Amino acid sequence: MTIQFSSVLPDPLSSIKHNYDSIWNSDFSIQSGQKVILNAASGKGKTTFTHLLMGIRNDYSGKILFEGKDIRSLNMNEWSDIRKNTISVVYQDLQLFPELTAFENVTIKNQLTLALSQNEIEHLFDQVGLADKRNQLTGTLSMGQKQRVAIIRALCQPFDWLILDEPFSHLDNENSSICFEIIRERCKEINSGIILTSLDEKEMVGFDKQLKL
Repeated sequence: MTIQFSSVLPDPLSSIKHNYDSIWNSDFSIQSGQKVILNAASGKGKTTFTHLLMGIRNDYSGKILFEGKDIRSLNMNEWSDIRKNTISVVYQDLQLFPELTAFENVTIKNQLTLALSQNEIEHLFDQVGLADKRNQLTGTLSMGQKQRVAIIRALCQPFDWLILDEPFSHLDNENSSICFEIIRERCKEINSGIILTSLDEKEMVGFDKQLKL
């Protein structure tokens, strides 16, 4: 799915002067299968960018197009289908259910599409070092552990684009590398694109396109 931005400018950022190469108030597109990184300091609009793509925010001028269709014209059923089958996301605030176990947080998502088998999900928990945390209440996990649960959950559906909003901010280098390799393998397997927001320029290696704010 091709995503196009045409002179998009979030209302809260309209009074700020943006650089000539900023994505705001400019025209650009990202193509299916691309690995895209948005690297910028906090407060520059990275999370706003992800929320616009998910239809969570509507306070902007300009147009965002999915395969040539203005997303403002999408109804709730269309958005539901997109969030179920086309775009998956790891939100910066994770949006996990603290009263459910780590495994329940993942399987409640997987039940919508049966994208992965139980054995595959268990293998993912093992790969990210959380095999012994599967049955622990998510609210009792550390932030780094919660981030890994959210990453596994995001992989439990079909998607053309995987959006990751600072998904490794509480992980050390080793765990970040492990998680990103799992993400890359999954995206390669289903031929999907990646949109990663980051505070760390070291994460820019291996990406096809860089967006700036």
